[in-house]
Amino acid sequence: MSIQDIREGIVSNLSSISGLRTSVDIPDNPSPPIAFVGLESVQYDQSFQRGLTEYNFTVTVLVGRVSERSAQRKLDEYISNDSRSIKLAIEADKTLGGYSYDVRVSELRNVGTVSLEQVIYLAADFAVTVFAD
Repeated sequence: MSIQDIREGIVSNLSSISGLRTSVDIPDNPSPPIAFVGLESVQYDQSFQRGLTEYNFTVTVLVGRVSERSAQRKLDEYISNDSRSIKLAIEADKTLGGYSYDVRVSELRNVGTVSLEQVIYLAADFAVTVFAD
């Protein structure tokens, strides 16, 4: 199991959301709506004999240009607890395809704007904790 395997498991779970593009890596030229996975921290030795590691990821979702009227509505859908929910999609397979013991989306943070390539996007970050070997 590698960090890349975990990233791919998260992206695989997110692929269940119709119309949402996904990327294991931070994209050079994003085409919203898109979700990508960044590693924040790793906490080793969470159980005896290195039996458990806690990986903390941020899933960033760019929904569209701030100037688009639909950007806020799209973000609201991804935040909600219905069929387009980022939280529900990530947690749908807690094993991330067999690479983790558990996955949890604990928080939505940093809702606001992001400037990439001189374009200002509406974005949000989802805190994702994964427990694995």
